[in-house]
Amino acid sequence: MAGAIDLLSFALLAAGGFCVFVGGVGVLRLPDLYTRMHAASITDTAGPLLVLAGLSLQAGWTLALFKLAVILVFLFVTSPTAAYALGNAAMGSGYRPAVLSDESGTAEVEEGEKEART
Repeated sequence: MAGAIDLLSFALLAAGGFCVFVGGVGVLRLPDLYTRMHAASITDTAGPLLVLAGLSLQAGWTLALFKLAVILVFLFVTSPTAAYALGNAAMGSGYRPAVLSDESGTAEVEEGEKEART
């Protein structure tokens, strides 16, 4: 039974690390604020949730499990709320998403939007 818990814990920790890695690459590579914000919210929500779930399996029924559960609930509530607030503030200030061109796959900004981005 302990081997199964260790294996599941390892899988959750590895999945959390993968989410953080992919989100970090996304923040560096994606073209505009909204897509980068999506990558950052995955890094900020899914990564720590999976890591904390893996750590919870290793903690057993102790006070550490309760502390990890409180952190998990806090992150589950605050991270998506912060991402929504950031996106809503950006949209309210007039920052519009970039339009992808079909030919090259690169992001293009329309002439009227360039002033709002600077």
